[in-house]
Amino acid sequence: MQADLVFKYFTTLTTQQQGHFRALEALYQDWNTKINVVSRKDIDELYLRHVLHSLGIAKIQQFNPGAEILDVGTGGGFPGIPLAILFPEVEFTLVDAIGKKIKVVQEVVDGLQLQNVKAYHSRVEDINGQFDFIVSRAVAAMPTFVRWTKGKIKREAEHQRKNGILYLKGGDLSEELKDYSTVEIFDLNNYFDEEFFETKKVVYLPRKS
Repeated sequence: MQADLVFKYFTTLTTQQQGHFRALEALYQDWNTKINVVSRKDIDELYLRHVLHSLGIAKIQQFNPGAEILDVGTGGGFPGIPLAILFPEVEFTLVDAIGKKIKVVQEVVDGLQLQNVKAYHSRVEDINGQFDFIVSRAVAAMPTFVRWTKGKIKREAEHQRKNGILYLKGGDLSEELKDYSTVEIFDLNNYFDEEFFETKKVVYLPRKS
């Protein structure tokens, strides 16, 4: 069972959380035949390339109950949906500018009966409110992403780490991040054994004071 890959690294899941993670495969395979949001190769490796990859953020930052998280360019619901399963007492807002992707996200959320996820077909610039953390998977270079999300991060921090951006990226980021003196980079191969994670990273950029 592919979901066992998640349970290997997250050993304190409730029975309900395990059930939610197991249910993802059938939900995505079903919806992907109707609206293609995940490539064929990736759907066969859904738990490695999407679910566990998304959960890499949780290895870097645990979210407190009541925290508000914004997932920008969520695509088919990553990293937002796996994180929402892992943190059921945290509020997640998932945004994508492509309507068909948000339709799949909403159907998966409904299928799992997740109460802590809201999905919007919108540009992030048009989303109101502020959030503790903004998460995403490599939807743009960091300078562009920072511009898109300007003003969306709360000043008051409820976590030990300052509020900010948690970004899943891969490869050489030195050029892209050279202007950010406060950035921290975490290699996911320190947390996960699979070869897929050798070049994968979580980039943390704290909010400007």
